[in-house]
Amino acid sequence: MHIKLDENLPAELADDLRALGHEVDTVVAEGLTGGADAQVAAAAQRGARCLFTLDKGLGDVRRFPPRKYAGIVVFRFSQRGRGNVRKTVRALLPSVEKRAPLDGRLLVVSEASIRVKK
Repeated sequence: MHIKLDENLPAELADDLRALGHEVDTVVAEGLTGGADAQVAAAAQRGARCLFTLDKGLGDVRRFPPRKYAGIVVFRFSQRGRGNVRKTVRALLPSVEKRAPLDGRLLVVSEASIRVKK
């Protein structure tokens, strides 16, 4: 999977995902730290990358219609500490991958469920 990792996810997660065989780039490495949601989404779109984020604003289908993206995955966890987020994303990744291809889809992923929107 080709992934764009938003700045609100732990930087170490990029290495975790690469170790699992994914191609990952980050908002931080691209110099978009602090950028508006539209800038981050556009960068993911240009690179044909699935955007992984904690930002629920990127899950607004009116502003960011899923059909225009290679996938958007919004993680919504009850506990947000860096270690917990990293561990939980890694644990839930196989369930996210089962929904591949993610092109044109928005996934809202929590510990309890995965909702898919098109």
